Amino acid sequence: QVQLVESGGDSVQAGGSLRLSCGVSGYIYSTYAVGWLRQAPGKELEGVAGIDSDETITYSESVKGRFTISRDNAKRTLYLQMDNLKPEDTGMYYCAAVDRDGESWSVFELLLVGYRGQGTQVTVSS
Repeated sequence: QVQLVESGGDSVQAGGSLRLSCGVSGYIYSTYAVGWLRQAPGKELEGVAGIDSDETITYSESVKGRFTISRDNAKRTLYLQMDNLKPEDTGMYYCAAVDRDGESWSVFELLLVGYRGQGTQVTVSS
């Protein structure tokens, strides 16, 4: 069983920065992908950033160049550095992890059906 606990969400002005953290407990195999999802008000859950089992990093087009995903394996923590935040970045952010287990889906398709934390709220005002 994998447990994920997010933190770091806050209310900020447009142009500001936040760093989200996700503490991971339980065993994550080398075949796992990890990443961040978000759900904006009135919209579907979507992938934001992911690290695949082969270490490939993927960003959604809307955050590319502004967000950076990273992890510290020793601390069992996943991070999302968010810079130049925009009002459209507002939403609940979730940490996610899933065993790729040979599936051919994209990393975001996989993360949407994997383990997920309770979320942390990010609000960006203009």
